Amino acid sequence: MGRRHLVEPPGYVGLIHSRNTDLHFVTGSATYQSVFLRDLRLSTAHSLVTQAGAPGLVLPNETPTRYLQAVIDGLCDLSLRDPLTGLANRRHFRTVLEREIDRMARSGEAALLLMLDIDHFKKINDTHGHIAGDVVLQSVARTLLGCVRPMDTLARYGGEEFAIVLPSCQAAFGRSIAERIREAVESTLIRVSPALDLNVSVSIGGAYALQWIRSTPQLWIERADNQLYQAKSAGRNRICIEEQPDSTVSAEEKSMLFGPLSMYLHANEADPS
Repeated sequence: MGRRHLVEPPGYVGLIHSRNTDLHFVTGSATYQSVFLRDLRLSTAHSLVTQAGAPGLVLPNETPTRYLQAVIDGLCDLSLRDPLTGLANRRHFRTVLEREIDRMARSGEAALLLMLDIDHFKKINDTHGHIAGDVVLQSVARTLLGCVRPMDTLARYGGEEFAIVLPSCQAAFGRSIAERIREAVESTLIRVSPALDLNVSVSIGGAYALQWIRSTPQLWIERADNQLYQAKSAGRNRICIEEQPDSTVSAEEKSMLFGPLSMYLHANEADPS
């Protein structure tokens, strides 16, 4: 099946099937074609939506409403994913962090955020080209997926940096997962082309969610990034995770916990009644 932008004649049939990242559709001549979701443009999406009710050939059990819902579902899913690796994108990951922070603040359960950076990635791009760099990113993404649990959220955070949030994660388990990831990436031979195989490593920094504290995604990421910086400064291909989360609570995070209480006490002191 060919893949191209959906610019169809008036006889275009508004039927669609969504599977993974492909859209499959039917033209008036009953010829199946498909297009990668990541290749869609705004004008294409508009064409899909506006032609949802167009008359023409109708397959069994298909309606314009189902077609339109499939388009919407596909585009919504696309907006949450990184097009190169298929992982969650940065925006979606920050939404997940907000949800986890809210849960930690209410339950007090442990959660770990890992930030990972492919070591010397710029050298790979400069030496072998950006296509090789893309292959490396895709390979590392697959390796990471094989190391995490279904309940964990893995994202490409940007460039050569990945992020993982691990709910219900105690200290010993978190470090074992990080070490499993580091070893798996280091031991994976990446076939870039028949004439080129590469090995890469990752540096990993981690920070635990502050229990009973309603922090922010940015502050949590900054703490994990600080650990990542230490791992890279210490020679790369290693792991640095906060051992004592409470000792690294920032003044801003403390105010989120104690600020409302102190304001309440101060208000009561000022009110003689």
